[in-house]
Amino acid sequence: MKIGNKEIGGENPCFIIAELSANHNGNLDVAIETIKAAKKTGADAIKLQTYTPNTITIDCDNEYFQIDSGTLWDGKTLYELYDEAYTPWEWHKRLFEVAKEEGLICFSSPFDITAVDFLEELNVPAYKIASFEIQDIPLIEYAASKGKPIIMSTGIAEEDDIRLAVETCRKVGNNDIILLKCTSSYPAPLELANLKTIPDLKSRFGVEVGFSDHTYGSLAPTIATTLGAKVIEKHFILDKSIGGPDADFSLDVNEFTEMVTKVRDTEKLLGAVSYQVSDKVKKNKKFARSLFIVKDMKKGDVLTKDNLKSIRPGYGLHPKYYSEVLGKSINKDVKKGKPFSLEDFD
Repeated sequence: MKIGNKEIGGENPCFIIAELSANHNGNLDVAIETIKAAKKTGADAIKLQTYTPNTITIDCDNEYFQIDSGTLWDGKTLYELYDEAYTPWEWHKRLFEVAKEEGLICFSSPFDITAVDFLEELNVPAYKIASFEIQDIPLIEYAASKGKPIIMSTGIAEEDDIRLAVETCRKVGNNDIILLKCTSSYPAPLELANLKTIPDLKSRFGVEVGFSDHTYGSLAPTIATTLGAKVIEKHFILDKSIGGPDADFSLDVNEFTEMVTKVRDTEKLLGAVSYQVSDKVKKNKKFARSLFIVKDMKKGDVLTKDNLKSIRPGYGLHPKYYSEVLGKSINKDVKKGKPFSLEDFD
């Protein structure tokens, strides 16, 4: 599967997404500068969110629309939050252009069918279904029908929700599916991350997997990489002093750069299953053990545990021959410190 020019999964490097979300704080110039900064961190992609307050909720302040779930946004209505956080649709074309100029892949999360139609006009390379939309089966079906990779966060989903969402994509012939382990808590406590779910998602649903992170810092994405995550998504902000709904659990330029570095270093450390010794390591085999004469010996002397030992360095005969040669007579005079070889006895 490819998103833009990036191959996803297999032995390919992690696809790292900088989530812009509301971190433009209503300022187009900040959004543009954030995209440029994301490129410098080493991110592969920048992701937007495509909705308006009216496409995601209604302007109502009764108890159903009040936020009171122990989040950073408690005290607001849903409409107030999304009115503050949304990315104006008239910005999208310019933001996509800037991303292309910077060499970043740009795509978005649509929150309704009109957003999918709008994003199709911009020729997005993939669609991201947000955690709280994983139950919006009509939206998933419509987005998947466009034949582009579908990335879905599983933050509020139980197993049956995930299965239905995956089956919905496959029903319209779309098998390019990526599931992101996610905890829909903002910020997310470490003890709720349950990163061991990442490899289970892959085996249980037969899809590529990744991690959408709302914890503080970069520890969780780094560990997720060791568990097979091939996509990492993290909120990115130019400067936390900008403020905004997502600033608290977003990474700034230095922090996101550090996260990318840790993920890439982790990939180097993981490497591949290999029993080959590199040329660099082979040079150090001289420090391995081998058989050495450790006392002066005369021709005809018998090899014993006192005069032949397995020691460092590795210039002598392999220690596996030790028991075989004990009791043999040496065929020449030798000095202490000579690497022992098969030619030293008859």
